[in-house]
Amino acid sequence: MSRNRLEELSVPTAISEKQVLEIWEDSLQGRRDLLTEDNESVRVIYPGRRNDGRGADLKDAVITTGRRQLKGDIEIHVKSSSWWAHGHHRDPAYNRVILHVVYRNDREKAAELQSGASAPTLTLCNYIEADSQPTPLPAIPCRNIFYRGDTGFIGKILDKAGEQRFLARAAIFQVEFSAGEAGQLLYREIMTALGYSKNKKAMAELAGRLPVKRLEATSEAIPDSEYLARCQALLIGTAGLLPSQRGWCFPAYEQTEDWETTLEYIWADSGAKAGMSAADWCFFKVRPGNHPVRRLAAMSYLLLRYRQNGLQAGLKEALQSAVLDKAFHSLEQALLVAPDDYWGRYLDLGAAALGPAPALLGKGRASAIIINVLLPFAYAAGTPAQKEKAMLVYRKCNAPAENALVTHMRKQLGISKPFIATARRQQGLIHIYKTFCSQGRRVECPLNHERR
Repeated sequence: MSRNRLEELSVPTAISEKQVLEIWEDSLQGRRDLLTEDNESVRVIYPGRRNDGRGADLKDAVITTGRRQLKGDIEIHVKSSSWWAHGHHRDPAYNRVILHVVYRNDREKAAELQSGASAPTLTLCNYIEADSQPTPLPAIPCRNIFYRGDTGFIGKILDKAGEQRFLARAAIFQVEFSAGEAGQLLYREIMTALGYSKNKKAMAELAGRLPVKRLEATSEAIPDSEYLARCQALLIGTAGLLPSQRGWCFPAYEQTEDWETTLEYIWADSGAKAGMSAADWCFFKVRPGNHPVRRLAAMSYLLLRYRQNGLQAGLKEALQSAVLDKAFHSLEQALLVAPDDYWGRYLDLGAAALGPAPALLGKGRASAIIINVLLPFAYAAGTPAQKEKAMLVYRKCNAPAENALVTHMRKQLGISKPFIATARRQQGLIHIYKTFCSQGRRVECPLNHERR
């Protein structure tokens, strides 16, 4: 379409960014006439899922160009100049953008990434006229499949996919057993899970910098209160998140509590180096319960709880001694950490809560650790009988609270929450997304070949 023709089009003057996003999600799949501003062909394989954190509007999209397949993020704007107006060219959170989708191109320039690369621009007004509504095409073959497919067969697909994800995680653990200490592996994976979605990498890095052996190698003569304080000081200090490390003037910052002072002195006396800083952690849209300092405090309490035999042995015993029908509840109790006196009053070191503070490790995070870490770990490390028990417990687990990925997949398929009330089916959704949707393998997805 020529530029002169575009200028003649009577295009909407008040289109919103949300409308542009919806057009991208629902109206462009299957089209073979899409061209970027650099005149390169583009086909939409998977439009991606909406991002609830920092960075581009859509994550894990898959497109093909005239040269190759690309996987990454999509940024949406009404005008292309908004890329620079919003400062995305200076923000590393946008370095995964593979396509800048806009309604109108008012800047003849590709979107520049902070990394030095660039992302091409796709202008939608080239294809959508004002006097006609875009006709939705079958964007994703499995869209609302729950309403038009064999629900019983769909349930079996999700159950199978959930077990495939479980076995895949167990296989990864099995490989890593031969490369390192099993106790360190379990500790690292729990730490990673405590990081939730936004601080996983930072938690994994911290676990590597501060091995569990160092935390557990303490004289049995010291009382539990001293052991707890030492663990918290080392964890939070190595993370670079003590008040003094974040620029507060220790020990003279306002309203210093005895516990904060204790942690600061233990850290200073340890002679250890932080290695990390507050810049390594994400605090943007992180709920108080998921604040990294609270999660590190939770780990200190787990280390205290299993101080006698160690974290790995303590959690292994919790599973082995549990009655099958009550095993999930037993494991949940083995992980839950209620806030004590200080953490019941403070959300972060020096940051008082306005009301009762949330649990340091509540049921939602405990469920995620059981499903993603403890059970596949037990399966990988266990005898045949222990493997069978781990799988049986997994099949009986209720689904934890939905994350953004599960909600996205459930809505994409048109599935109700009760249909995925088990952890196995919820994990099945995640497995299908990671294995097929975000890999551009929709033709191979079993949900596209369901029994009619």
